[in-house]
Amino acid sequence: MNNPQQISKVKGWILASRPKTLLAAVVPVIIGSSLAYDVGKFHFFAALVALICSILIQIATNFVNDLYDHLKGSDTKERVGPERALANGWISVNEMKLGIFITFALAFLLGLYLVYLGGWIILVIGILSIISGIAYTAGPYPLAYNGLGDIFVFIFFGVIGTVCTFYIQAHYVDPLIFWASIPVGALITNILVVNNFRDIDQDRAASKITLAVKFGKNFAVGQYIFLVLISYAVPLIAFFIYGKEWFILLPLISLPLAVRLVKMLFTLKGTQLNKTLELTAKFSAIFGLLFAIGIIL
Repeated sequence: MNNPQQISKVKGWILASRPKTLLAAVVPVIIGSSLAYDVGKFHFFAALVALICSILIQIATNFVNDLYDHLKGSDTKERVGPERALANGWISVNEMKLGIFITFALAFLLGLYLVYLGGWIILVIGILSIISGIAYTAGPYPLAYNGLGDIFVFIFFGVIGTVCTFYIQAHYVDPLIFWASIPVGALITNILVVNNFRDIDQDRAASKITLAVKFGKNFAVGQYIFLVLISYAVPLIAFFIYGKEWFILLPLISLPLAVRLVKMLFTLKGTQLNKTLELTAKFSAIFGLLFAIGIIL
Protein backbone atom coordinates (compact mmCIF):
# COMPACT_ATOMS: atom_id res chain seq x y z
CA MET A 1 0.00 0.00 0.00
CA ASN A 2 1.33 3.39 -0.94
CA ASN A 3 1.85 5.93 1.78
CA PRO A 4 -0.50 8.88 1.20
CA GLN A 5 2.39 11.32 1.70
CA GLN A 6 4.17 9.75 -1.28
CA ILE A 7 1.34 10.65 -3.66
CA SER A 8 1.17 14.18 -5.05
CA LYS A 9 -2.17 15.95 -5.34
CA VAL A 10 -1.99 15.82 -9.13
CA LYS A 11 -1.27 12.11 -9.15
CA GLY A 12 -4.07 11.60 -6.64
CA TRP A 13 -6.56 13.22 -9.02
CA ILE A 14 -5.24 11.20 -11.94
CA LEU A 15 -5.64 7.95 -10.01
CA ALA A 16 -9.11 9.03 -8.81
CA SER A 17 -10.17 9.43 -12.46
CA ARG A 18 -9.36 5.70 -12.93
CA PRO A 19 -7.55 6.16 -16.25
CA LYS A 20 -7.55 2.43 -17.05
CA THR A 21 -11.36 2.49 -17.22
CA LEU A 22 -11.65 5.57 -19.43
CA LEU A 23 -11.57 3.43 -22.57
CA ALA A 24 -15.22 2.83 -21.68
CA ALA A 25 -15.92 6.45 -22.59
CA VAL A 26 -14.04 6.29 -25.89
CA VAL A 27 -15.57 3.19 -27.51
CA PRO A 28 -19.18 4.50 -27.87
CA VAL A 29 -17.91 7.60 -29.68
CA ILE A 30 -15.67 5.55 -31.97
CA ILE A 31 -18.50 3.21 -32.99
CA GLY A 32 -21.10 5.97 -33.37
CA SER A 33 -18.70 8.08 -35.44
CA SER A 34 -17.65 5.16 -37.65
CA LEU A 35 -21.29 4.53 -38.54
CA ALA A 36 -21.75 8.24 -39.24
CA TYR A 37 -18.73 8.07 -41.54
CA ASP A 38 -20.17 4.99 -43.24
CA VAL A 39 -23.31 6.92 -44.23
CA GLY A 40 -21.38 10.04 -45.24
CA LYS A 41 -22.38 12.12 -42.20
CA PHE A 42 -19.14 12.23 -40.19
CA HIS A 43 -18.62 15.54 -38.36
CA PHE A 44 -15.15 15.73 -36.82
CA PHE A 45 -15.75 18.55 -34.35
CA ALA A 46 -19.05 17.04 -33.16
CA ALA A 47 -17.30 13.71 -32.61
CA LEU A 48 -14.45 15.40 -30.74
CA VAL A 49 -16.79 17.29 -28.40
CA ALA A 50 -18.85 14.14 -27.85
CA LEU A 51 -15.65 12.30 -26.93
CA ILE A 52 -14.56 14.96 -24.44
CA CYS A 53 -18.03 15.07 -22.86
CA SER A 54 -18.13 11.28 -22.61
CA ILE A 55 -14.72 11.19 -20.89
CA LEU A 56 -15.69 14.00 -18.49
CA ILE A 57 -18.92 12.25 -17.49
CA GLN A 58 -16.99 9.00 -16.96
CA ILE A 59 -14.41 10.78 -14.79
CA ALA A 60 -17.07 12.61 -12.78
CA THR A 61 -18.96 9.34 -12.23
CA ASN A 62 -15.72 7.76 -11.01
CA PHE A 63 -15.25 10.69 -8.61
CA VAL A 64 -18.79 10.24 -7.30
CA ASN A 65 -18.14 6.52 -6.90
CA ASP A 66 -14.92 7.20 -4.98
CA LEU A 67 -16.66 9.73 -2.71
CA TYR A 68 -19.77 7.77 -1.80
CA ASP A 69 -18.08 4.37 -1.56
CA HIS A 70 -15.78 6.07 0.95
CA LEU A 71 -18.63 7.70 2.87
CA LYS A 72 -20.63 4.46 2.94
CA GLY A 73 -17.60 2.45 4.12
CA SER A 74 -17.30 0.31 0.98
CA ASP A 75 -13.75 1.50 0.24
CA THR A 76 -11.17 0.95 2.93
CA LYS A 77 -7.40 0.64 3.00
CA GLU A 78 -7.90 -3.12 3.02
CA ARG A 79 -9.69 -3.22 -0.37
CA VAL A 80 -8.38 -5.77 -2.88
CA GLY A 81 -9.00 -3.53 -5.89
CA PRO A 82 -6.93 -0.57 -7.05
CA GLU A 83 -6.32 2.06 -4.37
CA ARG A 84 -8.84 4.86 -3.96
CA ALA A 85 -8.07 8.53 -3.44
CA LEU A 86 -10.30 9.25 -0.45
CA ALA A 87 -9.60 5.98 1.35
CA ASN A 88 -5.88 6.78 1.19
CA GLY A 89 -6.22 10.46 2.08
CA TRP A 90 -4.83 11.76 -1.21
CA ILE A 91 -7.90 13.99 -1.70
CA SER A 92 -10.28 15.37 0.93
CA VAL A 93 -14.04 14.96 0.85
CA ASN A 94 -14.60 18.67 0.13
CA GLU A 95 -11.99 18.63 -2.64
CA MET A 96 -13.69 15.64 -4.24
CA LYS A 97 -17.10 17.34 -4.07
CA LEU A 98 -15.63 20.38 -5.83
CA GLY A 99 -13.96 18.12 -8.41
CA ILE A 100 -17.29 16.41 -9.12
CA PHE A 101 -19.05 19.74 -9.61
CA ILE A 102 -16.36 21.15 -11.92
CA THR A 103 -16.13 18.01 -14.06
CA PHE A 104 -19.88 17.66 -14.54
CA ALA A 105 -20.16 21.43 -15.19
CA LEU A 106 -17.51 21.24 -17.92
CA ALA A 107 -19.33 18.30 -19.51
CA PHE A 108 -22.61 20.25 -19.44
CA LEU A 109 -21.12 23.44 -20.92
CA LEU A 110 -19.36 21.59 -23.73
CA GLY A 111 -22.49 19.54 -24.27
CA LEU A 112 -24.41 22.69 -25.18
CA TYR A 113 -22.67 22.56 -28.55
CA LEU A 114 -24.09 19.06 -29.04
CA VAL A 115 -27.51 20.39 -28.05
CA TYR A 116 -27.11 23.03 -30.76
CA LEU A 117 -26.46 20.23 -33.27
CA GLY A 118 -28.96 17.66 -32.05
CA GLY A 119 -31.74 19.65 -30.43
CA TRP A 120 -33.60 19.42 -27.13
CA ILE A 121 -33.50 15.61 -27.00
CA ILE A 122 -29.71 15.81 -26.55
CA LEU A 123 -30.18 18.28 -23.68
CA VAL A 124 -32.58 15.88 -21.95
CA ILE A 125 -30.25 12.92 -22.45
CA GLY A 126 -27.26 14.93 -21.25
CA ILE A 127 -29.04 15.99 -18.05
CA LEU A 128 -30.22 12.42 -17.45
CA SER A 129 -26.65 11.17 -17.97
CA ILE A 130 -25.34 13.58 -15.33
CA ILE A 131 -28.14 12.73 -12.89
CA SER A 132 -27.53 9.01 -13.42
CA GLY A 133 -23.79 9.47 -12.96
CA ILE A 134 -24.50 10.98 -9.55
CA ALA A 135 -27.23 8.47 -8.70
CA TYR A 136 -24.85 5.60 -9.49
CA THR A 137 -23.58 5.64 -5.90
CA ALA A 138 -25.30 8.68 -4.35
CA GLY A 139 -28.84 9.61 -3.37
CA PRO A 140 -31.56 7.72 -1.50
CA TYR A 141 -31.47 4.75 -3.89
CA PRO A 142 -27.93 4.42 -5.30
CA LEU A 143 -27.97 2.26 -8.42
CA ALA A 144 -24.69 0.47 -7.69
CA TYR A 145 -25.91 -0.53 -4.22
CA ASN A 146 -29.17 -2.00 -5.46
CA GLY A 147 -28.12 -4.26 -8.33
CA LEU A 148 -28.82 -1.66 -11.03
CA GLY A 149 -25.26 -0.60 -11.83
CA ASP A 150 -24.97 -3.04 -14.73
CA ILE A 151 -28.14 -1.74 -16.35
CA PHE A 152 -27.00 1.86 -15.92
CA VAL A 153 -23.63 1.18 -17.54
CA PHE A 154 -25.14 -0.79 -20.43
CA ILE A 155 -27.74 1.88 -21.22
CA PHE A 156 -25.75 5.09 -20.73
CA PHE A 157 -22.21 4.09 -21.70
CA GLY A 158 -23.41 1.66 -24.35
CA VAL A 159 -26.70 2.36 -26.06
CA ILE A 160 -27.12 6.09 -25.36
CA GLY A 161 -23.45 6.97 -25.86
CA THR A 162 -23.27 5.19 -29.21
CA VAL A 163 -26.67 6.19 -30.60
CA CYS A 164 -26.35 9.85 -29.57
CA THR A 165 -22.88 10.12 -31.11
CA PHE A 166 -24.37 8.92 -34.39
CA TYR A 167 -27.47 11.10 -34.08
CA ILE A 168 -25.68 14.41 -33.52
CA GLN A 169 -23.78 13.81 -36.75
CA ALA A 170 -26.37 12.10 -38.98
CA HIS A 171 -29.55 13.63 -37.45
CA TYR A 172 -31.43 10.34 -37.66
CA VAL A 173 -31.17 6.82 -36.25
CA ASP A 174 -31.63 3.42 -37.83
CA PRO A 175 -31.77 -0.17 -36.50
CA LEU A 176 -28.10 -0.87 -37.23
CA ILE A 177 -26.89 1.81 -34.81
CA PHE A 178 -28.91 0.16 -32.04
CA TRP A 179 -27.42 -3.23 -32.90
CA ALA A 180 -23.94 -1.69 -32.94
CA SER A 181 -24.47 -0.24 -29.46
CA ILE A 182 -25.03 -3.70 -27.95
CA PRO A 183 -21.40 -4.93 -27.93
CA VAL A 184 -20.31 -1.47 -26.78
CA GLY A 185 -22.60 -1.65 -23.74
CA ALA A 186 -22.00 -5.35 -23.13
CA LEU A 187 -18.20 -5.20 -23.03
CA ILE A 188 -18.15 -2.01 -20.98
CA THR A 189 -20.57 -3.64 -18.54
CA ASN A 190 -18.13 -6.53 -18.24
CA ILE A 191 -15.62 -4.13 -16.70
CA LEU A 192 -18.12 -3.65 -13.88
CA VAL A 193 -18.84 -7.39 -13.75
CA VAL A 194 -15.17 -8.14 -13.06
CA ASN A 195 -15.01 -5.36 -10.48
CA ASN A 196 -18.05 -6.72 -8.63
CA PHE A 197 -16.84 -10.32 -8.97
CA ARG A 198 -13.53 -9.36 -7.36
CA ASP A 199 -15.14 -7.30 -4.58
CA ILE A 200 -18.02 -9.64 -3.76
CA ASP A 201 -16.98 -10.34 -0.15
CA GLN A 202 -16.13 -6.71 0.65
CA ASP A 203 -19.35 -5.47 -1.00
CA ARG A 204 -21.43 -7.98 0.92
CA ALA A 205 -19.90 -6.79 4.20
CA ALA A 206 -20.68 -3.17 3.27
CA SER A 207 -24.28 -4.03 2.24
CA LYS A 208 -23.53 -3.10 -1.36
CA ILE A 209 -25.94 -5.35 -3.23
CA THR A 210 -24.42 -5.84 -6.67
CA LEU A 211 -25.67 -8.61 -8.97
CA ALA A 212 -22.62 -10.65 -7.94
CA VAL A 213 -23.56 -10.28 -4.27
CA LYS A 214 -27.22 -11.03 -4.95
CA PHE A 215 -26.79 -14.05 -7.21
CA GLY A 216 -23.27 -15.29 -6.50
CA LYS A 217 -19.95 -15.75 -8.27
CA ASN A 218 -21.20 -18.36 -10.75
CA PHE A 219 -23.85 -15.90 -11.93
CA ALA A 220 -21.20 -13.21 -12.42
CA VAL A 221 -19.05 -15.54 -14.54
CA GLY A 222 -22.10 -16.58 -16.55
CA GLN A 223 -23.07 -12.93 -17.02
CA TYR A 224 -19.57 -12.14 -18.28
CA ILE A 225 -19.66 -15.01 -20.79
CA PHE A 226 -23.17 -14.09 -21.98
CA LEU A 227 -22.18 -10.46 -22.60
CA VAL A 228 -19.14 -11.61 -24.58
CA LEU A 229 -21.26 -13.96 -26.70
CA ILE A 230 -23.90 -11.36 -27.59
CA SER A 231 -21.09 -8.98 -28.51
CA TYR A 232 -19.71 -11.41 -31.07
CA ALA A 233 -23.22 -12.08 -32.37
CA VAL A 234 -23.68 -8.47 -33.52
CA PRO A 235 -20.99 -8.45 -36.28
CA LEU A 236 -22.55 -11.67 -37.59
CA ILE A 237 -25.97 -9.99 -37.65
CA ALA A 238 -24.50 -7.00 -39.47
CA PHE A 239 -22.90 -9.34 -42.03
CA PHE A 240 -25.74 -11.77 -42.67
CA ILE A 241 -28.79 -9.54 -42.15
CA TYR A 242 -27.58 -6.03 -43.05
CA GLY A 243 -25.27 -7.12 -45.86
CA LYS A 244 -22.14 -5.41 -44.56
CA GLU A 245 -18.80 -6.37 -46.10
CA TRP A 246 -16.77 -9.20 -44.55
CA PHE A 247 -14.60 -6.58 -42.83
CA ILE A 248 -17.40 -6.25 -40.27
CA LEU A 249 -16.24 -9.63 -38.92
CA LEU A 250 -12.85 -8.21 -37.86
CA PRO A 251 -13.82 -8.31 -34.14
CA LEU A 252 -13.58 -12.11 -34.36
CA ILE A 253 -9.80 -11.63 -34.34
CA SER A 254 -10.12 -10.77 -30.64
CA LEU A 255 -11.63 -14.17 -29.72
CA PRO A 256 -8.39 -15.57 -28.18
CA LEU A 257 -8.30 -12.64 -25.74
CA ALA A 258 -11.94 -13.26 -24.84
CA VAL A 259 -11.19 -16.91 -24.10
CA ARG A 260 -8.17 -15.91 -22.00
CA LEU A 261 -10.28 -13.51 -19.94
CA VAL A 262 -12.94 -16.13 -19.23
CA LYS A 263 -10.22 -18.54 -18.09
CA MET A 264 -8.85 -15.84 -15.78
CA LEU A 265 -12.24 -15.52 -14.09
CA PHE A 266 -12.23 -19.24 -13.35
CA THR A 267 -8.67 -19.33 -12.01
CA LEU A 268 -7.78 -15.98 -10.40
CA LYS A 269 -8.83 -14.50 -7.07
CA GLY A 270 -8.52 -11.29 -5.09
CA THR A 271 -5.89 -8.80 -6.27
CA GLN A 272 -5.02 -11.12 -9.18
CA LEU A 273 -8.31 -10.03 -10.77
CA ASN A 274 -7.05 -6.46 -11.10
CA LYS A 275 -5.20 -7.66 -14.20
CA THR A 276 -8.42 -9.19 -15.51
CA LEU A 277 -10.16 -5.87 -14.94
CA GLU A 278 -7.48 -3.99 -16.87
CA LEU A 279 -7.51 -6.51 -19.73
CA THR A 280 -11.31 -6.43 -19.89
CA ALA A 281 -11.17 -2.66 -20.44
CA LYS A 282 -8.53 -3.15 -23.14
CA PHE A 283 -10.60 -5.94 -24.70
CA SER A 284 -13.61 -3.62 -25.02
CA ALA A 285 -11.37 -1.09 -26.77
CA ILE A 286 -9.77 -3.66 -29.09
CA PHE A 287 -13.17 -5.11 -30.03
CA GLY A 288 -14.56 -1.59 -30.56
CA LEU A 289 -11.62 -0.52 -32.72
CA LEU A 290 -11.84 -3.64 -34.89
CA PHE A 291 -15.61 -3.17 -35.19
CA ALA A 292 -15.17 0.48 -36.17
CA ILE A 293 -12.57 -0.41 -38.81
CA GLY A 294 -14.91 -3.08 -40.16
CA ILE A 295 -17.76 -0.56 -40.38
CA ILE A 296 -15.64 2.02 -42.22
CA LEU A 297 -14.15 -0.50 -44.67
